[in-house]
Amino acid sequence: VKIVKNKVAPPFKTTEFDIMYNEGISASGDILDTAIKYEAILKKGNSYSFNEIKLGAGRETAKKFIKDDPKLIREITKAIQQKIKEKEAVEE
Repeated sequence: VKIVKNKVAPPFKTTEFDIMYNEGISASGDILDTAIKYEAILKKGNSYSFNEIKLGAGRETAKKFIKDDPKLIREITKAIQQKIKEKEAVEE
């Protein structure tokens, strides 16, 4: 889903997320996209890795790998939070 216009949000903002059948909004897809944005997950070509852990080749494979490992979800989430804090500290 890509949302471009919203009457109650600031103008010129967009967002994208996955909606999966029988699942709803894909949490693993959101984590993957956010981690790539903040460089917590490294993407080389179509391969994804977190630290030394190979998440897989292809977005769907990486999403499944993340979804199947709750400990990894926590680690990636902590890494994202740390990257956001570092970015905010640099901007101040």
